[in-house]
Amino acid sequence: MKVLVTGAAGFIGSHVASHLLLEGMEVVAMDDLSGGFVENVPPGARWVQGSVTDDALLRDLFEAEAFDYVYHLAAYAAEGLSHFIRRFNYETNLIGSINLINLSILHRIKCFVFTSSIAVYGTGQLPMTEDMVPQPEDPYGVSKYAVELDLKAAQRQFGLNYTVFRPHNVYGEHQNIGDKYRNVIGIFMNQLLQGQPLTIFGDGKRTRAFSYIDDVAPVIARSVLTPAAYGETFNVGGDQPYTVNELVRVVSESMGIAPQVIHLPERKEVKHAFSSHDKVRQFFNVPPSVPLKEGVGRMAAWARQVGRRTTKDFAAIEIPTGLPKGW
Repeated sequence: MKVLVTGAAGFIGSHVASHLLLEGMEVVAMDDLSGGFVENVPPGARWVQGSVTDDALLRDLFEAEAFDYVYHLAAYAAEGLSHFIRRFNYETNLIGSINLINLSILHRIKCFVFTSSIAVYGTGQLPMTEDMVPQPEDPYGVSKYAVELDLKAAQRQFGLNYTVFRPHNVYGEHQNIGDKYRNVIGIFMNQLLQGQPLTIFGDGKRTRAFSYIDDVAPVIARSVLTPAAYGETFNVGGDQPYTVNELVRVVSESMGIAPQVIHLPERKEVKHAFSSHDKVRQFFNVPPSVPLKEGVGRMAAWARQVGRRTTKDFAAIEIPTGLPKGW
């Protein structure tokens, strides 16, 4: 079986590609390197550099390759920043996805696997469950939910099989710790490696259920082997919510560095976010979640090995008004 993995030089995408290779699949790994690194691409995958927004490149690729499955993980997943880069967000996360869906229909792909996000839920009843009506509160969540709706329409009209996963707060090896706009665990580790204080927006009492990469990547990779899951949407990730203050302690202890902490003004974001994973366990053999201390310890060992990474400002802020302090 031949598969296309977009975002394969990025964090989750590189791990999914590795698991697909272990399943014996032929993997074409595509990424534009806007947030990933070519060294993340697993040996054995065929590398293609390019963006999902490049429709001509995608058309040539689909013509040249007889893909059985598409795994679409390419995205710019800076949820908070998406308010200030609205056009970029929709062009990358929505229009890029539609390019792939169009070609998947035309080339009769057997299943389109899409990584959405629990950002689609917005503020709602906890834990978040798949039967809730999404009410996203930021452009990132809006773009992800729009792709979910388009996949449902494509299934009804053209018979395109799909499976949607909504992971949340995923961390682990290969994460871009130099990106100051997303992935708080990576941000904290990079700040510690640079001898900088840890920056917390608000009082640190926001809660998230952090997900180690091994909680999500194997399930996503093997999903096409479970036809009963076609047409379904699944939350996937860690079960136990933690406050940001608790996270500071775990990360600092794992890095072996006593932290200084700076509290910045609170951002406008969902205060508490964690989801139920009862449904995904009904369809897949999901291993027990990796405990936060263990997962962070593994990532910390990797982060110390690769070293600190330069933090860059996003080059094309569209709306500077109200940009959070520190960004």
